[in-house]
Amino acid sequence: MPSPIAMPTHSNESAPAVFPPGAQVTVLLPLPVDSYDYRVPDDVTLAAGDVVEVPLGRRFEVGVVWGPGISDVPAGKLRDIVQRVDVPPLNEPLRQFIAWVANYTLQPMGAVLRMALNPARGWQSTNRVAVLVPSGRSWAEAGLKITPAREKLLLTAGADSFTTAAALARAAGVGAGSVRDLLAAGVLTTVAQTAPSMFAAPDPAHARPRLEKGQADAARTLANGVDAGFSVTLLDGVTGSGKTEVYLEAVAAAVVRGKQVLVLVPEIALTAQSLARFVGRFGVRPAEWHSDLPGKVRRATWHDVATGDAAVVVGARSALFLPFRDLGLIVVDEEHEAAFKQEDGVIYHARDMAIVRARLSQIPIVLASATPSLETVLNVRSGRFQRVHLPERYGAATMPSIGLIDMRAHPPEKGPWGRAWLAPPLVDAVTQTLAAGEQALLYLNRRGYAPVTICRTCGHRLHCPHCTAWLVEHKFTRRLMCHHCGYSTRMPETCPSCSATESFVPCGPGIERIAEEAAARWPEARICAVASDTLDRPSAVAALIDDILAHRIDLLVGTQILAKGHHFPQLTLVGVVDADLGLSGWDLRAAERTYQMLHQVAGRAGRAERPGRALLQTHDPTNPVMRALATGDSESFIAQEIEGRELLSMPPFGRLVALILSGPDEIAVSAVGKRLAAVAPVGEGLEVLGPAPAILAVLRGRHRHRLLFKTSRHIRPQPIVADWLARVRIPASVRVQIDVDPYSFM
Repeated sequence: MPSPIAMPTHSNESAPAVFPPGAQVTVLLPLPVDSYDYRVPDDVTLAAGDVVEVPLGRRFEVGVVWGPGISDVPAGKLRDIVQRVDVPPLNEPLRQFIAWVANYTLQPMGAVLRMALNPARGWQSTNRVAVLVPSGRSWAEAGLKITPAREKLLLTAGADSFTTAAALARAAGVGAGSVRDLLAAGVLTTVAQTAPSMFAAPDPAHARPRLEKGQADAARTLANGVDAGFSVTLLDGVTGSGKTEVYLEAVAAAVVRGKQVLVLVPEIALTAQSLARFVGRFGVRPAEWHSDLPGKVRRATWHDVATGDAAVVVGARSALFLPFRDLGLIVVDEEHEAAFKQEDGVIYHARDMAIVRARLSQIPIVLASATPSLETVLNVRSGRFQRVHLPERYGAATMPSIGLIDMRAHPPEKGPWGRAWLAPPLVDAVTQTLAAGEQALLYLNRRGYAPVTICRTCGHRLHCPHCTAWLVEHKFTRRLMCHHCGYSTRMPETCPSCSATESFVPCGPGIERIAEEAAARWPEARICAVASDTLDRPSAVAALIDDILAHRIDLLVGTQILAKGHHFPQLTLVGVVDADLGLSGWDLRAAERTYQMLHQVAGRAGRAERPGRALLQTHDPTNPVMRALATGDSESFIAQEIEGRELLSMPPFGRLVALILSGPDEIAVSAVGKRLAAVAPVGEGLEVLGPAPAILAVLRGRHRHRLLFKTSRHIRPQPIVADWLARVRIPASVRVQIDVDPYSFM
């Protein structure tokens, strides 16, 4: 968490305010608009947090009763609330959290509420089931003769829930015709009920793991923190040290106490093995939460979280806004991951906001990582966070050796297939690994076949018509794609610049090109190329993991989707094709991110009995990142990063807020940037950089300019930025995005 973030006062939740019939209340809507006042209907009593349906113009919208009315509209002119929606209310800690996030990110509260409330909209029409129940009508009133079969049907219907006549008939051991007779006579009827929970209760005693002493001590520390109030604990340790097994013991402790648990993971790809480990430990699947869930499943999951029927949720960053009835523990796995940063809509960092939610709920939070973020490291050193350390791998596994391949001394040897990208030492290592019956991974964090396609006649580069970006060739699908806006097209037959035919050549490698070379070098090997666009569903991830564990794949060629969180016991070699990728460009976290990624991907090797090794191809083996990886001296690298950030007063020693201006007309965007610069805040500890065209100057057809507001660490930037923006008239055609604590500088 960027230090220091102003922490909220925790919530001592009390009974919510109650509003009698006729009262004026404020209803917050899940829209980027102000709240509106409504009148409580004559036959209803409402409380703060209740989910209600209200009229809005000519339509109806679902919102939340937020508090007493604040407008000066005469009571007689207020519109009535239509009804209370039959879902659990949003409790006070969640409402405080929504308000805090909105205030911190400088976003409307309604926009934040949308993330918490959206699945509840349309709840009644999609999460109700018709259940057969006794109507209370007597046999005499129905004109039916009492028989043992009919009596048994009535008793069975009253004892359990049945949604079909066939199901009730089977349970009672009678024919379905008897059920239809009772329905026709009115002895049985149907009523709408909430669908039963999809989630079985996890069993904390199902399969307790055999932990080594260090793990057991760490697990005991985390478990003792449950029910002890707010705390932040970093669980760090080398890759393969068993961090997941340790924090699952804290999960078990929370479940024993009847508390709910949220486990945040940075990417859907990490949920497959996380879910498998959870099932192995507790005997049931947890609730999942991510964008790929069908709408009906999302609504049912939301409801079960709100009622407490979903005890544990494993999800992506948006799971942070679920309406937990009694949240008792939060775990942020791979806390250093940049994927926790939400870049669209309400821009927030899920790790940082998870700490805020834990503080408001007065519960512990565990941050797990083998390569903690610099912000977290400094918070541990300052005493704000606790630390639990696992210095060794579990069991007989040892840390992989990491070696550097100097590409200046060992250039790739061209083969009959054309240009090569794998250096001879790496080729030899893969050959030895495959011959030993082991698995290998070739890592390159670049999708597709080639990042640039160029005309050999005139030098023209194929670029996206909507973005300032080159089109990436995907040879397997025979498409050119923009990885920023999703634009896709076929390879043109002639150059659009010089009309030359058959003149396009790929420049640089993507994983498809590496896979092509690998297939030529090791024709007998079973090779699989893996990237986010090939694993677009959790089911695809699960299938891939099954194939790897069953050794139906010998050689993986993949991007960062394979770099973290996975446990492949037979994988003993990792080769990084371009270890320098990511070190170039202006990004204050470039070195840190590269170190974390390479350390994580190297950690995929040798996680069982067989020793592992990693080989990194680099053109600059003296770079501090490469030296730290090769020597294992992470402390010197961290010290150097801290010194550099502190010297420049960059986070976490200073604060940043980015303003991203965008619009279809570059002149209008530029004009707004100049007006903002003309009235920019001035004073000690304040600095404004820009405006200037963004590195990605055009995105999805919109021109982009950026300003960067920098303050000292002790100045809260939000009120200054809010006042700054209020002094400039911004036309509707120009959009202003506010990014507090930016991670991307594109």
